[in-house]
Amino acid sequence: MKKILFVAMGILTLNYANAQDPHFSQFFSSPLTLNPAYTGKFDGSFRVAGNYRNQWPTINNAYRTATLSADFGILQNRIPVFDTWGVGIMAMNDQSADRILNNNYIALSTAYHKALDENGYHVITVGFQGTYANKRLDITRAKFEDMLRADGFTGTTQEDFSNNTRNIVLNYADMNAGVMYSGSTNDNNNFYVGISSYHINRPSESFMGGNYVLNSRLTVHGGGYLPVAYRTTFHTSFIHQRQAGARETVIGGAFDFALNEDEDLAANLYAGAWYRFKDAVIPYIGIEFAGIRIGYSYDINSSSLSTASNRRGGNEISLIYIKKPSDPGRKKLNCPKF
Repeated sequence: MKKILFVAMGILTLNYANAQDPHFSQFFSSPLTLNPAYTGKFDGSFRVAGNYRNQWPTINNAYRTATLSADFGILQNRIPVFDTWGVGIMAMNDQSADRILNNNYIALSTAYHKALDENGYHVITVGFQGTYANKRLDITRAKFEDMLRADGFTGTTQEDFSNNTRNIVLNYADMNAGVMYSGSTNDNNNFYVGISSYHINRPSESFMGGNYVLNSRLTVHGGGYLPVAYRTTFHTSFIHQRQAGARETVIGGAFDFALNEDEDLAANLYAGAWYRFKDAVIPYIGIEFAGIRIGYSYDINSSSLSTASNRRGGNEISLIYIKKPSDPGRKKLNCPKF
């Protein structure tokens, strides 16, 4: 049983001491895992977003993370014209250590976006999110000391699983909140800054009756975009996160090349890179058409882990679809994009 406890502690240490919460290099394409204040913050009728990340694939499938979210505005005819009240739902699956630890989350969020001026150029937002978490630890997939042979972990463990410890399940409720300010000086630019806090209630997270408490995660993020040349716009963004003793800082940007001048059939190409300090360079390429933006990034590991990972940090793909407003005369909302 002590070996089981050791395995469980080891997985938790791997999952939280370094990576902490599941995260994406394309944080700008996963709005509801970044800040609840993003709920409903887009120019359209509704938004659907999906993300998939396979991190460190050469290290025994260390992490695989996928999300799917949808959000939209409500009561548009009953609130001021440039205000928005958004609601959304998000589902996430995160697998660690070759699926020994399997995490599932479902979250509901809401945010109110209050215009500060008569043209809707400056907006302040407050958002909240409630999450239900289900975590399963599959001991049968773990490798124990007495299984080690000359050709690897090919032996049979003498551990006794008769007490139904094959699958250990943990459930808890969580609370998150965030604020954000976004502004524009005209119809062609945007800038924003936000702060979010996840695990405000610090839920207990222990598989075997310990006293492990999930630490709060504080995130500061921001960015903006502005035209830099004919049919070319530059987008930039950054994120800084802290959780317990772990920190992450990412900054970068991408150029947006308009492939045509038809607003109804607009197509855009994105190319750029982000940098995660002391960890990885993250090239990014994306394409947008018919309200769909598809992005691909690849982490090129530059830290001391590069020996084990062969500099293969992780593949990541994102997809966002925004349904454009049906009213052609409606004023365009300049919202954060990256």
